[in-house]
Amino acid sequence: MNISRVTEFVFLGLSRSRPIQLLLSVLVIMCYAAILCGNLLIVLTVHIDPRLLKSPMYFFLANLSIIDTALGSVVVPKVATDLISCGRKISFGGCMSQLFFVHFLGCSEMFLLTLMAYDRYVAICHPLTYTVKMNRPRCVRLLCWCWAGGLLHSGSQLFLVLRLPFCGPNELDNFFCDVPQIVKLACVDTQVTEILMVANSGLISLICFVILLISYAIILSTLHGRFRESGGKALYTCSSHLTVVSLFFLPCLFVYLVPIFSTSLDKIASIFYTTITPFLNAMIYTLRNQEMKEAMGRMTKKYMFAHCFQKEYK
Repeated sequence: MNISRVTEFVFLGLSRSRPIQLLLSVLVIMCYAAILCGNLLIVLTVHIDPRLLKSPMYFFLANLSIIDTALGSVVVPKVATDLISCGRKISFGGCMSQLFFVHFLGCSEMFLLTLMAYDRYVAICHPLTYTVKMNRPRCVRLLCWCWAGGLLHSGSQLFLVLRLPFCGPNELDNFFCDVPQIVKLACVDTQVTEILMVANSGLISLICFVILLISYAIILSTLHGRFRESGGKALYTCSSHLTVVSLFFLPCLFVYLVPIFSTSLDKIASIFYTTITPFLNAMIYTLRNQEMKEAMGRMTKKYMFAHCFQKEYK
């Protein structure tokens, strides 16, 4: 590994206008609060309600919410702090840590969304064998493979970056540390590294997205003609999954599959999968999911009843 003279990086950020920075800081803080409240509420509801906890779909959904909470926590607090304090610096080690966890959690989420599509495929297209194929031990093993795949991907990305020497400049045209912007600052030819980056991040995103589209195409063809029976509910669930998938994968494909043509629009795409998508996932899966709304209602009533009973007892 080459020795770098750069000890810290400077973010160019989202805007240099102070009023816009203050407005963005308020929006970012509100978004982060929504990420924490929404996703933690999903996790709590799934683990309290025994009917949801037994379902593989909601077991995966709870884990998706954990990943979204962690992914938002890697980037959003630092962005909010920088907007408020006008600080734009991050140490070299802090930058590498941020890069590692963004890719680790992001890639794990890609694999988990693909796994959730497979779960819906088995449930709708092979309902008689669903309980056997998606039993809890197998779900746990598949989930572990998602985390392992994310760890392998993130480790390889970090290895590619750490091999590069950085002699200056040290300004990153982004609001967090990501591979495409960091690679551009290396003081050597990075063509091979960019190709490896596309082969790694870009192809993983593309392959998972294609598998997801194929899975949902098969599901929709299976549901064709069954809308008056049980197909309507399944179609409603799949539409929620497709919305989440589109919001997460399309920005990732834009950033990592075509880095040669990357522009300032990369920042907008990056905002989606680091800040907006973790917030919208919770909104989509709660507002568009009747079972989740009913479970939250039961949990609220149970808590209020227990609280009122405790006050009367006192």
